[in-house]
Amino acid sequence: MTKLNYVFMVLKEHPYGREMLRQLLASGFEPRAIMEEDSPIGDEEREKFLTRIKGFPVAPTFTEQLKERSIERYSVPHHNKKESRELLERLKPDFIVLGGTRIIKPTIISIPKDGMVNSHPGLLPECRGSASVAWSIYFDIPIGCTVHFIDPNIDTGAIIKKQTIPVHRGDTYEKLCWETIALAGELMVYAVDQWTKGTLNGVPQPAGKEALKVAPTDVLEVVYKKLRDGTYKHFVD
Repeated sequence: MTKLNYVFMVLKEHPYGREMLRQLLASGFEPRAIMEEDSPIGDEEREKFLTRIKGFPVAPTFTEQLKERSIERYSVPHHNKKESRELLERLKPDFIVLGGTRIIKPTIISIPKDGMVNSHPGLLPECRGSASVAWSIYFDIPIGCTVHFIDPNIDTGAIIKKQTIPVHRGDTYEKLCWETIALAGELMVYAVDQWTKGTLNGVPQPAGKEALKVAPTDVLEVVYKKLRDGTYKHFVD
């Protein structure tokens, strides 16, 4: 396996990033280094995602996946602080892949010469921000994922590829969240493959709504009810 000059940035043991890394390694796209943020925010985000996919399989931990691999692994307290910036300036990655992080600041975004990409678990520009599956159901937006370049705003960078997920009657919120994690990994594999071939391009996004926040309890109640009652507008059957 050829090691590529990219860095995989992720919150510590994030299930979203674990699945993405699993797919990247299985496709032969081994990063030069992994940079994990070990922070209270990281712990909170990890638990949110584990709750959303409760009952569905989680990819092996980073420790398990990196066993017998010579991939550098670094722990930082905050992806946007001086320690992270200095580490990236020393590593000099051509490219950065985000596997579930906080919002990244321009001082970090500007470091890789070929850019930074994210695989968002929602369709852009229709559903920016957090808890995309919940808001998609709440607002009757199709569910899917979008791999895109990172810019200084939230989920507004040029779109590389996006794909919808078919929603069947009887599907649960947890199942759909799990499917977005799997699809996000597939789209990131596509993006990295295009990067290795020198054919990675993005299409600027049209204007869209502002980024959404974490879905509150009353919104989730509507989401569960629409799935249970079959009133979500984008079932395929």
